[in-house]
Amino acid sequence: MRVYIPATVPMLRKLVEQGEISAIGQTAFALTPMLRESYAAGDTEELEYAAMTEAGRASLRLLAAELENGDKPPLRRAVISADVEGVTLRPDLDYAVVKLPGVVPLSAVAAVHVDGSDAEDAVRDASGVVDAADMGDPDAEFLLGEAEDHELQWYATQELPFLLELM
Repeated sequence: MRVYIPATVPMLRKLVEQGEISAIGQTAFALTPMLRESYAAGDTEELEYAAMTEAGRASLRLLAAELENGDKPPLRRAVISADVEGVTLRPDLDYAVVKLPGVVPLSAVAAVHVDGSDAEDAVRDASGVVDAADMGDPDAEFLLGEAEDHELQWYATQELPFLLELM
């Protein structure tokens, strides 16, 4: 199953260094049967994009935690697309949530999606309000929308070391 693992730039560095990634709480997002049923229309590509968007929001939460710890990570969302077998559906959390069976090797990674530098201000603002946006706060929803207006850029796994070097 194609899964979308929320990450941060420091997590991407670990992926390159260690050759594997361990998702926080083993949580990822995917085009699940429940996600497909929750949409009135949409082809597979559109629904996978919806799952990736959810992973992008989770990336904002991870980034907010790093900032709260006093870390100074690059202010960019990151999502790892990987093909993983043995995932468990978690409809109790959300329609797109899945639990991974363990660490994901770099060989299973299909691509990495990362914000460009032009998104940094919007990502910083959105990282502090993503939970409020989910609770319906209109100002927070606006800031989250500003970040999500920036498309995540696609990188092949072999490009990842060069991307990280440039950050």
